[in-house]
Amino acid sequence: GIILPSVNVNHINYHQRNRSLDSALQQIPEVDVTPSPEVEVHPGSDDSGIICGSERTESTSTHRSDESLDIEGKDDDGSSADEETVRPTDDRTAGPSEPVTPQPNGPSKGFLHRLFDPKSDRTPIRTLEQSLPPPSQSSKGFLLRLFESKLFDMSMAITYLFNSKEPGVQSYIGNKIFSFLDNEVDFYLPQMVNMYIQMPDVAEVLHPYLVHRCRESVDFSLKCSWLLDAYSSDAALSSKKKSHGTKLKNLILSGELRPRDSEPTRRVSRPSAITSSPTSLTAPSPLKKTHHRSRSDASALLGNKSSSNGTSRVCLGDLNSGRAYDNGCTCFDTCQGKVNDLRGKRTLCSCDAPRLSPELELIKSLINIGKLLATISTKEARTTRLISELTTVNLNLPARVWLPLSTHIPHHIVRIPPHAAAVLNSKDKAPYILYVEAVEVEDLASSPIVSKSMNTLRHTKSEENLAAAHSSYSHLELEEMDAWSQEEDDISQQYLQLNKPVERDSISQLSQESDSKESSIFAAGDIRRRLSESLHDPRPFTHDPEDPSAAALKEPWEEKERRIRECSPYGYLNSWKLLSVIVKCGDDLRQELLASQILTMLQSIWEIERVPLQLHPYRILVLSDDSGLIEPILNTVSLHQIKKHCNLSLYKYFVKEFGAPNSEGFLNAQRNFVRSCAAYCLVSYLIQVKDRHNGNILLNNEGHLIHIDFGFILSTSPRNLGFETSPFKLTPEFVEVMGGPESDMFEYFKILMLQGLVAARKHMDKIIGIVEIMRLGSQLPCFKSGAATVQGLKNRFHLNKTEEQLQLLVDNMVESSIHSLSTMIYDGFQYFTNGIL
Repeated sequence: GIILPSVNVNHINYHQRNRSLDSALQQIPEVDVTPSPEVEVHPGSDDSGIICGSERTESTSTHRSDESLDIEGKDDDGSSADEETVRPTDDRTAGPSEPVTPQPNGPSKGFLHRLFDPKSDRTPIRTLEQSLPPPSQSSKGFLLRLFESKLFDMSMAITYLFNSKEPGVQSYIGNKIFSFLDNEVDFYLPQMVNMYIQMPDVAEVLHPYLVHRCRESVDFSLKCSWLLDAYSSDAALSSKKKSHGTKLKNLILSGELRPRDSEPTRRVSRPSAITSSPTSLTAPSPLKKTHHRSRSDASALLGNKSSSNGTSRVCLGDLNSGRAYDNGCTCFDTCQGKVNDLRGKRTLCSCDAPRLSPELELIKSLINIGKLLATISTKEARTTRLISELTTVNLNLPARVWLPLSTHIPHHIVRIPPHAAAVLNSKDKAPYILYVEAVEVEDLASSPIVSKSMNTLRHTKSEENLAAAHSSYSHLELEEMDAWSQEEDDISQQYLQLNKPVERDSISQLSQESDSKESSIFAAGDIRRRLSESLHDPRPFTHDPEDPSAAALKEPWEEKERRIRECSPYGYLNSWKLLSVIVKCGDDLRQELLASQILTMLQSIWEIERVPLQLHPYRILVLSDDSGLIEPILNTVSLHQIKKHCNLSLYKYFVKEFGAPNSEGFLNAQRNFVRSCAAYCLVSYLIQVKDRHNGNILLNNEGHLIHIDFGFILSTSPRNLGFETSPFKLTPEFVEVMGGPESDMFEYFKILMLQGLVAARKHMDKIIGIVEIMRLGSQLPCFKSGAATVQGLKNRFHLNKTEEQLQLLVDNMVESSIHSLSTMIYDGFQYFTNGIL
């Protein structure tokens, strides 16, 4: 026979999947997403990682929003399952309770008309079923399982929303956003707003969520409108895109997006001091002395109901009226409003009072003060004028207003101590810090306002409010008055009993009733305790007219809070809190906002990876393209102020503040310094932070180094000179605090930098994603290099280097930064031009 040559057999080695992973994936149900036979699709790929159809036809795009949100799936036995909406229904979802109803196919309305019709905040969206092609069952199942898995977070949702070109994927994610917690979504609100303005297809799927949140939250409405205004201001935007963002902003500010009229729902929120504090209720105390008007005068006033309402609306914004932040709403002062408050129910405003106007007027007042201060030459004169202007603002408080940066603690502002405010160091601008007394409330929009305190004499309703109060009861029919139940009568009596004054501590009582003739009695133990605390507390800086903020910022927060509370007429309230904010005018804070997001994300990454680096991100609120609010960092002083007021090196200041070099206090502060210095060195390198003079670097009372003012990042530098060439600021003075270049703590510093860089590059996509979205259509200086800005950021993560190569890179950067000539020259330049040491 014929002998055939041997055949080479290619053996293929298959990768064996982890069984535990398979079993976990099998528990996630697959949904049959076979495309509709009417839609012709072709295999292809529009976008990274998602197999999708060819480009949409004109008719498909036109009728996109009129198609159903439902996905038809089949049960395991082959029977057809009930239709369900794509949006997940979870007890913790922030979405509306009513389901999205499918709309019949037909001529679609114009896109802008559908978006800005306040009656249709739930525009039906195209489903994933109608967009995914049938290349393979596994690819479709993978995409759906990814979207429904626990790993799919808001960061991934924003990235897919930005990168995907498929309307079905965008629509599915638009519904998926309803399932995330509010605070998870709020972090990415700048990205959502920028995509809303720049990407009409994404705007269509984001619009229902934004409108829904604006209906539910006054605070979200304001923040969304401010961002829309800021990001629509770029001159390079087309008139169509500007109109697109402006229309949503105008819809929000028009007041049409109100909560839907429904039965008052019981509040569901965390317990607070307000629920257990009888002194925080607002009904006037029956034991307080009040001024009583004669019956003849009151009767005449009750006859003129129309004048009061008109006067209240006219006064809105008039700081001299005492009611500049009063929108004229009386719904919360009615009998039903009081009963709802006692029963823990929400009172909805039904009188169509402008619910956003009071807060807008407060912000306007603060911004106007900042602009006024910038026209004054000397810092001492600025401080005097600041106190005068805040005193005028105080005449209009308490009111239903709040600090938008601190809404994680729902509160109403009751007073602004004028003499606690201070003007911050700035050559051309006049930023200032103010401290705000507030009372914690259950809900910003529906909680009653604390009554105005007039020391020992509590005033009654004014003439303008008397008739308004009467009008709130005049609509009640006699039958309704007769139907007043015994239960409601008991609640009213209980309300009066709860509002009896509660005994306060002696110091607060003496502060409230300063004209009392009774002698003050202080316990000897209190005096001894305060003297002991004063010996161990850090010594405050003396007041300097040329640097008024130094003494205000150096004072420990607990001491400042105690001092202001003792002098406050509202300090006796158990729900009293002290808050602070920096008001900045004349600067675009959108770059600061982006830097704050990156810092927050890096800190979260390092916590997940268990790298003990310590950043201190602070909140930024953009009000417009040239103004905003900044969260102050408590218990801090700048390195410039340390050198100016103490005349000490940084190491000697550490010894003075924290104790001897071998003491526990010094070693703890040194460790905090090393961890925070390494963290900010990495941040400075990754996003190229410039303008690092000693006025922009702070030190807190625990030894943490904290960088502020991120106005020059990525592609921009002061005067666009690019003078600061070192990777980050690391001076020999910093190394001295660590113990010197041969110390263990200095080696620990370099190890932390390596670990932080390795951890950050593992999650690089999260950081690159938010930067890419904000670059879209932006005219900010930090993006002046265009796509090269993002590419340069990617390159600084060094994905192609091993850990040994990264270690060498870190060592070289540290060495070059310590001996950087440009850092020394720039510090000298700041000293000669701005007096910064």
